[in-house]
Amino acid sequence: MDHKKIVELLDREAIRDCLYRYCRGIDRADEAALRSSYWPDAYDNHGAYAGSAEGFIEFALGVFKTEPRNIHQITNVLIEFIGPGEAAVESYFTALQRGPDGGRTIRQVLLCGRYCDLFQKREGEWRIAERTVVYDWLEEQSPQTASEIERFGLRRPIGVSHPDDPVYALRKRRIPPRARK
Repeated sequence: MDHKKIVELLDREAIRDCLYRYCRGIDRADEAALRSSYWPDAYDNHGAYAGSAEGFIEFALGVFKTEPRNIHQITNVLIEFIGPGEAAVESYFTALQRGPDGGRTIRQVLLCGRYCDLFQKREGEWRIAERTVVYDWLEEQSPQTASEIERFGLRRPIGVSHPDDPVYALRKRRIPPRARK
């Protein structure tokens, strides 16, 4: 395999990692992960919000304070390189969002759609430069009235926000160099 093809494969994987980091950032209220998916000068058109990515991140962090439950999944990632250091990326998403609607009423919504992103590679790193969220499905659902502890029962641990989610403890584990043999 030639060098150019290997670089393209590595670039594709870096773009996918960025998309997955975005999902962790939203779902775990992980500000660092969310910020690392956008360039500082990026633009985001998210439907309920359109403007700078910085503004979207602040908007999202404001929602995080309400302790919502979010689950985002990404599939069908199509990456088309359109120039040196630029890629048009379409990825399908499914998002289940549960949280207060600005008041005290809990809403639960299933959203399906596509992220239409312009990715740029700067100083060897791929991030979102422009995002438009296209909505293909929206379904209002009746939220459960029982508490999460009642609903989940013995299924523990329950996912929580950064830094308390179990994934962050896992990331801190390190195998000493001598034990890696």
